[in-house]
Amino acid sequence: MEALSTKNQLDMARNVHDLGSINKMREAIASGDETVLQEAAEQFEAIFVQMMLKSMRKAQDALADENSPFNSQQVKFYRDMHDQQLATDLTSNGGLGLADVIVKQLGQTEDSYIPSSVIRSDGNLSSLNRERSQTVEQAQDFALNSRSIRSQSARKDAMFDSPEQFVESLMPMAEKVAAKYGMDPKAIISQAAVETGWGKFVIHSADGKSSHNLFGIKANKDWEGKQAVVDTLEFNNGVAQKQKAAFRSYDSVREAMEDYGQFITSQPRYSRALEQASDARQYTQALQDAGYATDPEYADKIMSVYNSDRLNALMP
Repeated sequence: MEALSTKNQLDMARNVHDLGSINKMREAIASGDETVLQEAAEQFEAIFVQMMLKSMRKAQDALADENSPFNSQQVKFYRDMHDQQLATDLTSNGGLGLADVIVKQLGQTEDSYIPSSVIRSDGNLSSLNRERSQTVEQAQDFALNSRSIRSQSARKDAMFDSPEQFVESLMPMAEKVAAKYGMDPKAIISQAAVETGWGKFVIHSADGKSSHNLFGIKANKDWEGKQAVVDTLEFNNGVAQKQKAAFRSYDSVREAMEDYGQFITSQPRYSRALEQASDARQYTQALQDAGYATDPEYADKIMSVYNSDRLNALMP
């Protein structure tokens, strides 16, 4: 008698227009009947079929005659009710097979059942991305530690107290480098401001000593000086990614400024930038095009500082 009562509850729950169908499902679940899972799976499949029918109806409505009596709101209302019940009836009589898969997945009653996590993992993209990120970081750590014997774990810290001190301290040296290599001292200061946040984020070694690296120049295989390894943001196809990289370390700001001038003038890829050094916009854009930085907005950021009221007010 109890099994018959549960069956009646499930049969009544199949009527999508019965507002009490959810309560009937709850009552059936409370009875402990294992067939409730099958019913819930079928109703889920019915929702899926309803979505397909609704999409098909929308495509049909796009081609329908607006003046047709069969295209009225009343007709659509009853048509939707019919589609909802049709979807429920279809799934209760075999359907698309989705309900059976759901029961097998959630019920785990078959000996042949194998959880999806065992045979595949591409459904968990966050896990894959996390593992790939960890692998990349490990490879970077190994590469950096193996070739950067003199490098130290580093961090970014303030080197100047204010933009005023930043410009006042660097401008005399920027003017000398600019005169020597045919550059614009204001563009040099602007680039250093972007790279270090007006001197607030300069790379420092673990013992607190500044690297004096004002231009984000990395320590490539040709660099024989000191290095500092620090986390940095690199852009890959416009997406920022956190990576570890080895950067050049200097004993003074003067040495960093001089190395910047030598670095730009000694690299053939920056020849076009030097040719347009008198035009700050063309110069910074040429640096970006040549791959100085991976940030797609690098040149715009430098020019934003270059044309800012703050920098103009601090210029001698």
